[in-house]
Amino acid sequence: MVDGFIAPDGHMRCRWAGAVAEFLLYHDTEWGFPVADDRRLFEKICLESFQSGLSWRTILAKRDRFRIVFDGFDWTRIAHYGESDVERLLQDAGIVRHRGKIEAVINNAQRAVEMVEQEGSLAAFFWQFEPGPDEQVPPQTVSVTPQSIALSKALKKRGWSFVGPTTAFAFMQAMGLVNDHAEGCICRPQAAAARAAFTSPAR
Repeated sequence: MVDGFIAPDGHMRCRWAGAVAEFLLYHDTEWGFPVADDRRLFEKICLESFQSGLSWRTILAKRDRFRIVFDGFDWTRIAHYGESDVERLLQDAGIVRHRGKIEAVINNAQRAVEMVEQEGSLAAFFWQFEPGPDEQVPPQTVSVTPQSIALSKALKKRGWSFVGPTTAFAFMQAMGLVNDHAEGCICRPQAAAARAAFTSPAR
């Protein structure tokens, strides 16, 4: 058994999923399963940016409110936000009130509009950075990979902000670009099967 805990159902999960009760459902139904939906991808890269320096528990607890105040993470709408929207968001106690991160979401929404025009979809861009079979690393042993460094650099080159290599890797873990469930975790083979059945938008 590697870095896991036994959940109430008697099956092993990744150790982090047992830290607080609300993590287990997120771990079992979302984390590590491949995502091709552009709205979910944009939401996640934004929330990972907000998490920088904070805990995922904080962000997960506020996720529903984030979705409301950021128009469901519709980047085509967020791209038109102005200073009045920044001030509105800074007054909302239900989210993380950090001007730099709020402004980064607006900037990144504008960059997302450009990316869709150039790449066809956000998914087509992000999934280019899926590691190949010979580039896999043992689960939950690193916080940065060559692919996350490359993704971070590519995003920054396109003008995105608050997207460092660690943030990029957390995004890749969560959106299923890598299967980082621990060895022995009941969700690892489930995520592997989902990835095997998944057609990469980058192909």
